[in-house]
Parts: sequence; C-alpha cells; structure tokens
Amino acid sequence: MKACGVIVEYNPFHNGHLYHLERSKETAEADCMIAIMSGNFLQRGEPAIIDKWHRAEAALKSGADLVLELPYIYAVEHSDYFSQGAVQALSEIGVESICFGSESGDIQAFLSAHDHLEQHAGLYDETVRKHLNQGYSFPEASRFGYQAVELPTNSIDLAQPNNILGYSYVKQILAYNNQIRPLTIKREKNHYHDETIEGNIASATSIRKELLADGMNLLVQDSIPEATRDQLLLYKENKGMWHEWNQYFSLLQHKILTLKPKDLRSIQGVDEGLEHRLQRIIKESENFQQFMEKLKTKRYTWTRLQRTLVHILTGTEKQDAQLLLNQPPPYVRVLAMSDTGKDYLRSTKKQMGIPLLTQPQQMNHLMLDIEERAAIAYYSVLEASVRNAMIKREYGAPVQH
Repeated sequence: MKACGVIVEYNPFHNGHLYHLERSKETAEADCMIAIMSGNFLQRGEPAIIDKWHRAEAALKSGADLVLELPYIYAVEHSDYFSQGAVQALSEIGVESICFGSESGDIQAFLSAHDHLEQHAGLYDETVRKHLNQGYSFPEASRFGYQAVELPTNSIDLAQPNNILGYSYVKQILAYNNQIRPLTIKREKNHYHDETIEGNIASATSIRKELLADGMNLLVQDSIPEATRDQLLLYKENKGMWHEWNQYFSLLQHKILTLKPKDLRSIQGVDEGLEHRLQRIIKESENFQQFMEKLKTKRYTWTRLQRTLVHILTGTEKQDAQLLLNQPPPYVRVLAMSDTGKDYLRSTKKQMGIPLLTQPQQMNHLMLDIEERAAIAYYSVLEASVRNAMIKREYGAPVQH
C-alpha cells in the first residue's frame, strides 16, 4: 500500500486543505493519506481554535486515512525543528512521498535552492549569525542569508511563508531519508496571513478571525467542508468556547508573576533577561493583546514571544526541550484512523523502528510527560467538569471512522 504524508495544523480544516489533500493523493498516486498534525498548541505559538481530537475527526471525514500527532516539542518551534519532527515521524511510518503546499508549486525550484544553499552554506551561516548578533529575529536573519548567497532565478522566493516551510521539509527529507519523494502543490487563491475571507478558499487566519468575531456565518460556512462546520459547532456547544489567547491571559499573568526570575529563566525561550521584561510588562497589562503590543521588539517578534508564552503555560524547561529537540521522535502517536489507515498500520507497524502508540500510557517518556502538561494547560480555560473530561480523553483511543 503506497502512502503519502502531509504536514498540517488544520486550524481549522478548510477548503484549501481539502484541495491540498485531494491533489496530493492524486499527484503521489497514493492509496493512503497520512497527515501529521500539531496538537493543541501550534507552530506560531497559539492555542488551536478547537482541540486536536475534533480537528483530527474533521480531517478523517474529509479524506485523511491516518492522523498522527506531531509532538508538542516540535510543533511549537521554528520551521527547522517543526519540519524535523514531522519528516522523521513520517519516515518512520513508511511514507513514500511527502507533499506540501507552497507559493511556488514547483518541486524542482526547491531542489535547485537546496543545491545552491548547500554549496554556499558557509556564507549563509555567517550572514545569519551576523544579523542575529545585530538583534534581528531568526526569520529576518535568514532572509539576509538567502540574499547573500543570491539564489538562482529558477529557484524559490524564500520571503514567502509556505515556501520557507516547504524548503525546510525538503532539507529534512534529503538529510534524513532521501528515499522519500518530495512533492508540492501550488496554493490556490489565498495567502497564509490573509485576514479577510474572499471566495470559498480562504486562509485559516481569516476563518478564525471571522469565527471569533461573528460566529458560524455564511462566509465561514462557504470556506470550510461540512465536517469542519460540524466539529466547530459541536465543540462550541459542548465545551462552551472556541479557544484564543486572551482566555489564557489570567493564567499566564499568574504564572509569570508567581515564578521566581531564576525559575522563569529556566523556561524554553526565556533568554537574555526576558524574564524581567515579562514580569514588568504583564503587571501593566489588562489583556493579551495589550501585553503583546508592549512586549514585542525587533529581536522578540510576536511569533517568537507567543511560543515562549506557551512554554511558560506548559512549564517546558530549556534543558528538557534541548534534550528532546536534538534526537529523532521516540514514538509515533495515532490520533485518528479510517479503515484504510488501519489496514496500512497492520502492514507497516512491524517494519517500524520506533513504537506506534494509540494511547500515551503504552510508554513512559519525557516527551509524553510534556504532552500531558500541554493538554492540562490547553483545557485549563474550560469549566471544571468539561476540563476534567477532556484531560481524561488524552488517555483514550484514537478517533475511528
């Protein structure tokens, strides 16, 4: 059985994701589509609008055969670590190809960029280090690095967010398992950061903004599959909310102000005296937006800060993060599976070099301890009875359809 992997967040699953999934299956000539998906916290340091179980079910009902969980420690990180965890997990489960969406839509352009950057790695690294030392963020420093090596005209525009992620996937595939075939599908009609819905293929950012402002209106309904609509409405009805950062502000304020500076400094992302700035500014802030507006700087971008704040919520320490980020995934966890997905697992699990988990209690590992804390932090804003039930769900079986 031929499997194709996709690396996703589905926050929420929309018509663009449906197009990508269908085109990936067709392009890869795959029998089984495997999505590896961020859990309850995402790469830009945000809580998912609905939890991983409801997002996984929407994906399963829209054409995915297996939904795997990208471990928290990779999911809430910059593109290199995010892609590392995703590509290595998909490799372990035996995919023949990985297909990603990009602004380019031309895989040869990615391969050309990779070859050129490999040849000029010294200049790129030197340029990135210089600009980091000058106070630029990592994405900005990387852009200076790409400019310095003068990518050829037939390669990709690495100022575009999905091209950046796509390049990271290609780099990881070629470094970790060059038997996997990288593929790309051109993104249709919307840009990653678009904040307004225009037409029936819209960005996840614009869909979330519209949902949080005006609920399940016709604009939103036209841009998402029926399965996503059902899961969003079900979650809101049963859990009482869709998640966004401001709901966590009181908890965040409590944690930042009650931790000693030395303990705050031990958290992943709290560097260069940031602990003092965090404690000073959160005392003056009344909500999350106000806090972030005051906190961000040229060096500390909004995204970088949000990731750090997620790590504060989950109590993720630097020493644990660095230990885990510098090794391959220790397991693959299944969140959801169709009959095709079950058949695929039966045929491939004996060849896997790491454990396949359907429930976290099947294994003792630091990474799973962090996953438990992430679940507790994510559900902390729900009513007590609902919160307790959802924390218990963390130990349940995968969604099946």
